[in-house]
Amino acid sequence: MASHHRGGGRAGGGGGRGQANPNVSQGGRGYGGGGGGGRGGQYYGDDSGGRGGGRGGGRGFDGRGGGYQQGGRDGGGGRGVGGYQGGGRDGGGFRGAGGGYQGGRDGGGGRGAGGYHYQEGRGGGRGGGGYQEARGGGRGGGGYQEGRGGYHGHGGRGCGGDYGRERGHGGQPSQPDLRQAGPPLVERYAAEAAALREKFKTMDIHRDEPLSPVRPGFGAAGTPCVVKANHFFVGLVDKGLHHYDVTISPETTLKGVYREVMSKLVSEKRQTELGGRLPAYDGKKSLFTAGELPFKTKEFEVTLPGRTERRYKVQIKHATAVSLHQLMMLMAGYHTDIPAHALQVLDIVLRDIVLNERNDMEYITVGRSFFSRIIDTVSLGQGVEAWKGFYQSIRPTQMGLSVIVDMSSTAFVRPMSLIQFVMEILNKDNPRTFGNITNMDYAKLKKALKGVKVEVTHRGDARRKYRIATLTHSRPSIMDFESSSGVRKTVTDYFREAYQMELQYGFLPCLQVGSDQRPIYLPMEVCKIVPGQQYRKKLESQQVSKLMDSTCQRPSAREANIRQVVKRNDYNSTERSNEFGIEVDYHPTSVQARVLPAPTLKYYGTGSESLCYPKDGQWNMMKKRVVDGARVCNWACINFCHDLQMNHVKKFCSDLVKWSRNTGVDMDELKLPIFIARPSQVEADLSKRCQDARNLLGGQKIGLLLAILPDKNGSLYGNFKRICETEIGIMSQCCLAKYVISASPSYFANVAIKINAKVGGRNTEFANPQESLPVVSSEPTIIFGADVTHPAALDDTAPSIASVVASQDWPKVAKYNGVVRAQGHRQELINGLENIVKELLHAFEQGSKQRPKKLIFYRDGVSEGQFKQVLEQEIPEIEKAWKSLYNEKPHITFVVVQKRHHTRIFPDNHNDRRWADKSGNILPGTVIDKNICHPTEFDFFLCSHAGIKGTSRPTHYHVLRDDNKFTADGLQSLTYNLCYLYSSCTRSVSIAPPAYYAHKLAFRARFYVNQGSDVAMSGSSSSSSAPTAGPFPLPDIKDELKRSMFYC
Repeated sequence: MASHHRGGGRAGGGGGRGQANPNVSQGGRGYGGGGGGGRGGQYYGDDSGGRGGGRGGGRGFDGRGGGYQQGGRDGGGGRGVGGYQGGGRDGGGFRGAGGGYQGGRDGGGGRGAGGYHYQEGRGGGRGGGGYQEARGGGRGGGGYQEGRGGYHGHGGRGCGGDYGRERGHGGQPSQPDLRQAGPPLVERYAAEAAALREKFKTMDIHRDEPLSPVRPGFGAAGTPCVVKANHFFVGLVDKGLHHYDVTISPETTLKGVYREVMSKLVSEKRQTELGGRLPAYDGKKSLFTAGELPFKTKEFEVTLPGRTERRYKVQIKHATAVSLHQLMMLMAGYHTDIPAHALQVLDIVLRDIVLNERNDMEYITVGRSFFSRIIDTVSLGQGVEAWKGFYQSIRPTQMGLSVIVDMSSTAFVRPMSLIQFVMEILNKDNPRTFGNITNMDYAKLKKALKGVKVEVTHRGDARRKYRIATLTHSRPSIMDFESSSGVRKTVTDYFREAYQMELQYGFLPCLQVGSDQRPIYLPMEVCKIVPGQQYRKKLESQQVSKLMDSTCQRPSAREANIRQVVKRNDYNSTERSNEFGIEVDYHPTSVQARVLPAPTLKYYGTGSESLCYPKDGQWNMMKKRVVDGARVCNWACINFCHDLQMNHVKKFCSDLVKWSRNTGVDMDELKLPIFIARPSQVEADLSKRCQDARNLLGGQKIGLLLAILPDKNGSLYGNFKRICETEIGIMSQCCLAKYVISASPSYFANVAIKINAKVGGRNTEFANPQESLPVVSSEPTIIFGADVTHPAALDDTAPSIASVVASQDWPKVAKYNGVVRAQGHRQELINGLENIVKELLHAFEQGSKQRPKKLIFYRDGVSEGQFKQVLEQEIPEIEKAWKSLYNEKPHITFVVVQKRHHTRIFPDNHNDRRWADKSGNILPGTVIDKNICHPTEFDFFLCSHAGIKGTSRPTHYHVLRDDNKFTADGLQSLTYNLCYLYSSCTRSVSIAPPAYYAHKLAFRARFYVNQGSDVAMSGSSSSSSAPTAGPFPLPDIKDELKRSMFYC
């Protein structure tokens, strides 16, 4: 049922008693800052329009005067109508006057100039401006956020859009509101932000040349909606921040000691020598205060209690004042460099609030995340458990500062006795059944125990801690050492004499916890694992599955948990929040979003039957044939599952042929016998079976090798791919044994489209390429994707692997060539990018029969702190490659693709199927470029896939260069539409396919040097003929596969 509130006042004078409501867009002062609101209709409900109030003209997010989709009447001095897309009369707007959401600009006073789009109009007469923009002429309030009265639109004498008179002139976008809802905290800071912008206008400020392009405008395509983000608004008072360097001696590697020292110093000296200041400490070498300390440099002595007192010297030395001026300028649009130092201080203050003033949770920190066993733990097996916790980080956004809070989970070593840990590693119920440890058991134990921190239990209260270096090969009764008296003793004898202990598990090896020069031997039974150790080794696949299951939450549950974390942290009630002038709004931010329409796909055939209209980001291949089916002949099948009956395998192969043909892939009947191979002898068996197949084919090459694998575990898959691609030169497709017996038609169709893409076919294309491929369809355009993957966390020697792919079939942009290289350990920037780009430009010319005119580059894996390096190193390499071939400057659009972030988007109403899918996630195509995005630069969040399990993670796209002058709608639509062309499935994927392909190719290259393992890497490789880099070249991809999408 509709809900109405009376508006009132003149010309945007604010509504009478209208209230903010996330679901109801009532008249008056709802969330959107328009003028007088009359009795506006409901946002969700009967959508009826009310009368626009006074002489102001209904404006605001969903139509102040009029209802959501119904124009009100008489709303805006003249007879212009308010309301979202409401058609109007006499107001001069093409699609409705009165300043509606997408309607004409304003039309107030009968002379307002109407505009077609909400971003373009001018506020005329006395009516206020449009939804987001306008020049708010006369006495009406101005743009959406501005109008001097802040985003609630309290009238005023209209200053133009977002940056006052500088921006906001007919058609340039203003910034959106600071928040939709209007709690007092947000209202106050919104007004202060507006006043700050006014102040900056009167100052002679040099505006820095931006490193990245300024946002070209806000997108308008798609259906508007409201979503919620896990961003919580932060108000800040500048209290004069200062940075001090801290030196604590003696140094220690024990975690938490420095914090303990500083905490004791502050408790003892705060009111005296620290001048009453309550500092924030990063746990290492930096201390921050609000206001100066009464000294520049000073030394203190701190004694920590314990069995033996520990004395530490602490030197505190002033380093610098930390200005918030740059941060304020950034959010006012006057500076594009993010002031990392200021944000670091605020991050540390919020971190200190959690660690020092909410310490009942006994948090362990990992990066910006906080974990506690008190919250919840889930056993992952093999001595590992998952701890749950949360992540927090402060960010500058269009609405001001916000703190991002998200749920987090990671693996920890389970605190237990070392004997219990060994039992779990070896999968034993009783240590008495260990017997003699085999070489395989020993290797497994050594790997699991290396680096684990233990504490001894045989010395009473003296719980000394050690880190395990290795295991001895000898048991305690044999392992001897030279005692302090110079006599050699076995470990068993030493513990009997020194501690009157008879070792019960003397058949187990000893721990070596010292150095090679001064070894220290400990029996396992006198040790237990120190709590709070993050598990940094690679998890087994079963452990990964358990971890994912334990952390998978439906969106409604995740949002509720995030709210609970914020409530529990209760930032505003702490001493440090008051000390540093920080206030946090405890409500998730409501965000203006849009749902982009899915592209129409085309399959083989003519007329409407060839068209496909994806729904909720997915479709199927029933009654569809691929647009360009490839020929698959001389193929073979090799079975690695000895317990799989041969008749099942034969039927599977026969059904695959049938359904592949139905799908449009021209696949021959299987002519060869089904070969058997042993997983433990994959290299020898595979080489022999392939040679046998060639002999049976009279020397012809095998067109495709279908492999049936028992499961996803172990190194069989990696070894199989490595041998096929770098030794034999044969295209391959793997299937799991469990599907051989019970495969469905949809499964066969999915395998068929994978095979088709690998052997050179094309599965689908856009029905309307001019519409679906903005900029790309108009001129020959090459689209790149790049990624760099790094070795496992504890591997400190193996190089990283860089991968670059590029389209080769303009105007279809479905086929991608790839190049892969190895480079320095954990080096993110791509070495030798110039030569890689040259090679892929040549491939484009060969595939498209013409040279490219434009270049789009999707770069995955780059953090915000590396943007400058990418701009200074990688983009110039691309330019050099282009100029060397074409002797002209390229038109480059370079977009960073970021998936590893913690922004989460939730439907405004989890049960409303208009804006949420069946999993409760936001709809595919949901795009956000307002509120929570960068204050000035060109970026957006896009959820391009349907949620399957848990909460969908939107991808963040940030433009570092744009010579092609994309509009916001153009780049957002192109990126979203490309996600429907991923070759391996009938779903839209979560990141732009060029970046996805690059990631898959880099991941594949890991197998080439580790005998199928994906744990560590070394060397380098290329899927093409370009020279390799690195100390140990990877095996070359065979010529037969270099120009194919073998990796997809």
